[in-house]
Amino acid sequence: MLGSPSIHSASFNEPSREAEKEVRRPVTAPEPAAGDTAPQSTHPEGRVVLDARDISRALTRIAHEILERNKGAQDLLLLGIPSRGVPLAHRIAEKIAAVEGGSVPVGSLDVTMYRDDLRLKPARTLLPTEIPADGVDDKVVVLVDDVLFSGRTIRAALDALNDLGRPQAVRLAVLVDRGHRELPIRADFVGKNLPTSLVERVRVTLADTDGTDAVVIEETGADR
Repeated sequence: MLGSPSIHSASFNEPSREAEKEVRRPVTAPEPAAGDTAPQSTHPEGRVVLDARDISRALTRIAHEILERNKGAQDLLLLGIPSRGVPLAHRIAEKIAAVEGGSVPVGSLDVTMYRDDLRLKPARTLLPTEIPADGVDDKVVVLVDDVLFSGRTIRAALDALNDLGRPQAVRLAVLVDRGHRELPIRADFVGKNLPTSLVERVRVTLADTDGTDAVVIEETGADR
């Protein structure tokens, strides 16, 4: 039968308990999707893929992997590539020292004059190269940088290192490997493999130099 009075009464005059619950249910924010983190939606300049805790965990893992590969801290020398590779090298050295109970020498290696695009961008600021007193000869040198991209910065670092002496071995530790290599260079220790497109930029900020720790993806174009 079409529409009895009792049905109309129940539908329009006396809401069911289920409908009443729907009306009174408090409005809450939607739950974040799996894998999302709060900073990804709050950073004003891009999408945060690593926050301070993520970076700390990544550097701790790198420190342990370096020790495992080297079978201890003997003959280790960490050389950070300015600018952000230097504070990262110091943090890794601190984590290694916490495990081994002794200090690990740390220095910095400027690659400006060894870059293959120097003639294209001649106006560059020279940054300090600081090598510990024992030098690099017969050391296991770990180059430390924030982002590995085309590989050209690391090639320049190898050339710069070659002018300083003859290490026992040279290894590479990076916080982020974003792919798109142009040279046959591979990192030995990676904090985060981060697939990106060439129209994206990976920007690392550190509390030591920028006031905060984060890895942010910005869609501002390719950057080597």
